[in-house]
Amino acid sequence: MSVMEVLGKFARFIGPGILISVAYMDPGNYSTSVSGGAQFQYQLLFVVLISNIFAVVLQCLCVKLGTITGRDLAENCRRHLPHKLNVAIFLFSEIAIIATDLAEVVGTAVALRILFNIPLLWGVGLTILDVLAILIFYKPETQSMKQVRLFEMFVTTLVAATVVCFILELFKISVPDKLGLFKGYLPSKVILENNQAMYISLGILGATVMPHSLFLGSSLVKPRLNEYDFKHFGKVHAKPSFAAIKYTLSYSYAELIISLFLIATFVNSAILIVAAATLHGQPDAEDADLTSIFNLLSYYISPAAGLIFALAMLFSGQSAGVICTMAGQIVSEGFLQWTLKPWITRFVTRLIAIVPCFFVAAVFGEKGVSSILNLSQVVLSMILPIVSAPLIYFTCNSKIMSVAEVRQRSPHEATETTALTTRSTGKINYANSRWLAITSILVWVTISALNCYLVGSYLSGADVHF
Repeated sequence: MSVMEVLGKFARFIGPGILISVAYMDPGNYSTSVSGGAQFQYQLLFVVLISNIFAVVLQCLCVKLGTITGRDLAENCRRHLPHKLNVAIFLFSEIAIIATDLAEVVGTAVALRILFNIPLLWGVGLTILDVLAILIFYKPETQSMKQVRLFEMFVTTLVAATVVCFILELFKISVPDKLGLFKGYLPSKVILENNQAMYISLGILGATVMPHSLFLGSSLVKPRLNEYDFKHFGKVHAKPSFAAIKYTLSYSYAELIISLFLIATFVNSAILIVAAATLHGQPDAEDADLTSIFNLLSYYISPAAGLIFALAMLFSGQSAGVICTMAGQIVSEGFLQWTLKPWITRFVTRLIAIVPCFFVAAVFGEKGVSSILNLSQVVLSMILPIVSAPLIYFTCNSKIMSVAEVRQRSPHEATETTALTTRSTGKINYANSRWLAITSILVWVTISALNCYLVGSYLSGADVHF
């Protein structure tokens, strides 16, 4: 294939990686990254970088699992794990989605209050409207990719608006210590020596490698596989054809990795850099909530900087809320085998997530809700090993990840006297290589060890602000 043909084919795969990157740049990231920049300046940029590397590793496993098996992570759990273990993973996954949605809902509601003076509870109620976007656009159960691509374009527009906001924000700040900024991407001992730095680091990790994104990543690959099989063989297979896997897998990897590094890593870094350059050392910056961050940026940079921050929070909150609702549907259908109409499933899963958020906002108010945002992101970090363990197990399992190398005749090749036939030439094993298995296990062990370290520090009476 020529370079232009490769680029043309790659363009048809743009979309899923952008949708996944949305999960890594929601208002929960704003809360944790701003706290990190305000308290430790650029020293936690390394955590942003390593969190995105962890995300790339785990999401590549998601792409592989969904492509090879034709089933998302939740469906594979139901198919291959004991019932009681499935129930436990399902419950933790729902807790993760509620914790995730708390950040999306609060961020969007705060942005609406700042921009349009809409009361917090009204703003929380309005966030349910993102379900309508899914009902209108996203129908992956069809063989046509038209509506799927329209939905991907809709979310991509919100993502692009968020990126533009932070590009403008970066142009408005001054960074005298540029060497210190670049050194921030190197490991810093402050993470292990300071319990508060560890707490914020885990918040950044939880806000970046969110558990619900693993279910999402393993599901978003399916529409393109279905499209290929329907186009070439006239039907969608229960398990993708070998030809569909060969056609999609490499490009799905490439689109995912490029999207995560160009979008998620940039936005998360930008949030922390803006906070470090403007809020570090300023009074009240360390304990600032989302509204206070808007006020501080407006005061120390310019009113326009505060406005851009609020717009970025609105765009990212809405896009992340849509993605979180999709993940809720994937989890419910995968674990519980719901057979309800898609719009009912999406509506119910949205209510499951938003009702606790509405209750928390009503009881604690804006200040109280914002104060527990960082804690909600740490909760996500602690749930991550529970959700990622089955993912690593499945992708290391040769039985699950093997595909028959089959040549399938398309309807165009068939004649009146020749039925569709298949010819098997053996099995291809797509299980993780030794190095990928070791890398994914090391990622899992590192996240688990950091969580245990923080819990141990808290139980020993260390000064950690939960």
